Amino acid sequence: MTRGAGTTRRDTDLMLIRQAVRDSLRKCDPRVQVRNPVMFIVWLGALMTAAYALEALLAGQGDGAGFFGALTAWLAFTVLFANFAEALAEGRGRAQAASLRSTRGAVSAKLLGTADRSAPRKLVPATELKRGECVLVEAGDVIPSDGEVIEGIASVDESAITGESAPVIRESGGDRSSVTGGTRVLSDWLVVRISAEQGETFLDRMIAMVEGAKRQKTPNEIALTLFLAALTLIFLFAVATLHPFARFAVVASGQGSPVPVPVLIALLVCLIPTTIGGLLSAIGIAGMDRLIQANVIATSGRAVEAAGDVDVLLLDKTGTITLGNRQASAFLPVEGVREEDLAEAAQLASLSDETPEGRSIAVLAKERFNLRERDMAGKNARFVPFTAQTRMSGVDFEGRVIRKGAFDAVERHVAAMGGTVVGGTRAIVESVAKQGATPLVVAVDSRVLGVIVLKDVVKGGIRERFAELRRMGIRTVMITGDNPLTAAAIAAEAGVDDFLAEATPEAKLKLIREQQEGGRLVAMTGDGTNDAPALAQADVAVAMNSGTQAAKEAGNMVDLDSNPTKLIEIVKIGKQLLVTRGALTTFSLSNDVAKYFAILPAAFAATYPALRQFDLMRLHSPESAILSAVIFNAVVIVALIPIALRGAAWRPLSAEQLLRRNLLVYGLGGLVAPFIGIKLIDLALVALHLT
Repeated sequence: MTRGAGTTRRDTDLMLIRQAVRDSLRKCDPRVQVRNPVMFIVWLGALMTAAYALEALLAGQGDGAGFFGALTAWLAFTVLFANFAEALAEGRGRAQAASLRSTRGAVSAKLLGTADRSAPRKLVPATELKRGECVLVEAGDVIPSDGEVIEGIASVDESAITGESAPVIRESGGDRSSVTGGTRVLSDWLVVRISAEQGETFLDRMIAMVEGAKRQKTPNEIALTLFLAALTLIFLFAVATLHPFARFAVVASGQGSPVPVPVLIALLVCLIPTTIGGLLSAIGIAGMDRLIQANVIATSGRAVEAAGDVDVLLLDKTGTITLGNRQASAFLPVEGVREEDLAEAAQLASLSDETPEGRSIAVLAKERFNLRERDMAGKNARFVPFTAQTRMSGVDFEGRVIRKGAFDAVERHVAAMGGTVVGGTRAIVESVAKQGATPLVVAVDSRVLGVIVLKDVVKGGIRERFAELRRMGIRTVMITGDNPLTAAAIAAEAGVDDFLAEATPEAKLKLIREQQEGGRLVAMTGDGTNDAPALAQADVAVAMNSGTQAAKEAGNMVDLDSNPTKLIEIVKIGKQLLVTRGALTTFSLSNDVAKYFAILPAAFAATYPALRQFDLMRLHSPESAILSAVIFNAVVIVALIPIALRGAAWRPLSAEQLLRRNLLVYGLGGLVAPFIGIKLIDLALVALHLT
């Protein structure tokens, strides 16, 4: 089994390499090359040296033709190797895109005349569906397009999109109502209102993003491209002036010979930053690919880079910092109230509460006092659902108004009904909150009965992860609807830097704007419609795939696994992208220094004999020195492709530490490696009698 999987992976890798070789040849098209100024200069240089080689051959100058021909070949290899790095990175994306396309196939939709399941239906191709139309999707059907569930509840297989085999529940209302085209209903049925036109679905956007060829350059990458183009232009002017100076020196001294133009071209190619110029695009594409491998789709390349520069991380408490699914653990009645009466009221207030917390209250009431759930049909019970604004839920039943919720919300409710909260209630709430649990106050009419204790368990290892983020210079803020005391206890246990308690959509948006006004980049996660304003404001906004369509449209990333802690991984991927680009830029600029010492004395030895003393490597001949430098310039791109695709090694260090590490590892390494590499190539050329 393992051997078969390994063989399949090797076959896939070989297929990608073969395709990348073909694509690297196609990318030699000048219309493609002109997009990369550095490599376009190398491409033009290869054409010019080829012309000089042909001229020397026609003139019967065999040695000159052979030398110029070798230069032409290695300059061409330099272009091909750079093309190969980019094509290999793009090939990974295209393989994933092909897999996603296969999920669409020829899908038919059961179009409904109205939003009613019993309405007449018509079978139409999914490609003809329009925004706002309603379709019926039953067990075994493929969901034809993105949409919102407006009726029904069903188990949905999203493995074609997320890669996870476990089915998920999708239902109308709440934050689990969004469905994605290409997924399959396993049981029951759904009525879905289409939310996207064809060609604009989430799957279409995913395919467009994973195809490297369609990746837009980010601002940082554009700035670096302009910097490299400016360097190339400066060196181009500098080298262009060397030829007339050399001719003048020969005429003035009456001895020596001018530098051949192909040698000047070789000098130019070795002077300009060809290493990073050849790998820059592959680094960006590979960064996006690493994000995709983490099952995150970025709808903006800018967001990937912004993730690497994030200063503040906003994280929901439940499901991110804690395990979620808080469990009721105790009933604490106020003085004069029996615990059983509190449990009964809590159970009645939770009958319509389908959250794990609500169900756990009913379970605890049954375990402690054998209180069974009641049949409320025909008893004129009016259930009051929980909202972010009221922060209460409950039921109006048999003339009683029963509510459970946050202390301050219930306090206002009791006051509105003409009652007051007994003094002992606040003490119980504060005691529960100080222990890191969540207190839910229960009231019947204008009287408070007591408190339900909900335990919230902090995830194992989360404290260490926050400490790691702190070392990276990132400030963590926990967002919760809990009261300040509970929030403070959980924040202290988890090790976050700050918290926002009793958070409303307006409070989240205000917090993000305040941080941004202070010059910080903010990242956050969300899944509900009430998160959409804050997601739209955040610099890095990760929407959960299980969330609402509004949340996914507001965010600039979508986590297919719907795992809120993924935000931490996204930050790491963004930082690794920036570190990789910085490391290889440092290496590229520093390794040019060694090439100067190899090629300048050799190129101008005939014109300025004094320059021979700068031949520190004691290379065999001028021709060998020039050819060795050009060969090294080409093969170093191949050697660095794995780092460009995999990413440079990254650890949570400060900016100063990263700079020092870059200079020591890639700066010093880039300075030393060419001296060794060029000398070894020179020895190999001599041993093979190629010069």
